[in-house]
Amino acid sequence: MKKIFKPEKISLNNHSEISEKVIQEIIAEDPSIIGLGDLVLKDKERIQPRAGRLDLLMQDPDSNRRYEIEIQLGKTDESHIIRALEYWDIEKKRYPQYDHCAVIIAEDITSRFFNVISLFNGFIPLIAIQMNAYKFGEEIGLVFTKVLDEMPLGLVEEDEEVREATDREYWLKRGTQATVKMADEILKIINSFKLGYELKYNKFYIGLAKDGQPNNFAIFRPKKNYMRLEIKHPKSQEIDEVIENNDLDEMGYDNGWGAYRIRLNIGEIGKKEEIIKSLLEKAEKNFNG
Repeated sequence: MKKIFKPEKISLNNHSEISEKVIQEIIAEDPSIIGLGDLVLKDKERIQPRAGRLDLLMQDPDSNRRYEIEIQLGKTDESHIIRALEYWDIEKKRYPQYDHCAVIIAEDITSRFFNVISLFNGFIPLIAIQMNAYKFGEEIGLVFTKVLDEMPLGLVEEDEEVREATDREYWLKRGTQATVKMADEILKIINSFKLGYELKYNKFYIGLAKDGQPNNFAIFRPKKNYMRLEIKHPKSQEIDEVIENNDLDEMGYDNGWGAYRIRLNIGEIGKKEEIIKSLLEKAEKNFNG
């Protein structure tokens, strides 16, 4: 039986040989280590006009999302937060064609940090990652843990549901009888594992309601020749593989709303009912707890 032991946790802030520059190089060599996916390094020590240098600029190769990453050994502090948000804002204004997200990496994400960040929830996309270092003999292991995920912005349509409510006839004109009926098919699948849902017709999408209240873990956008099903769920390798292995036509993950977008052609729901049901169950459970 192999020996199990508790590794020695150390502070990099007090380490004589490890600096922020060293950590920066390690992440640059293997961006996947921080747990945000298979990112591509765009730049290091990126000069910001009258604002210093951005530690790392990363990009998701499968989307137009960029991450402005700031690293700090020791505890987060107010200047670190302001610097990270300032760099995010500069890059967003310089390259508006990309979707930008600020990332703070620190050894100690303090409660004060969460108090300050709570002021921005829903307005600034921000991810906080805690970096822990452990000593194994002469070697040091790094563990990166996401302690604050990006807060998805509330859908504008959700805020406008009362005054922007429509009806089925409105969607029959935007889509077709066949594509609107696809929303009925999905609703039937949902009620097969969780009773009480009904369709709610809004200006920009057909949503879900339960007990008279919006419950949009999935929404529907009927088009003329197909329907787009959007399932709210954090992006995960498991769901990515399910979609790919079952030949579902994913139209790209929407990072802003935290949703998978799947194109369903007329007649396809019946053929792939079980896998669609599985994805909807996961989304409902994640959304409603």
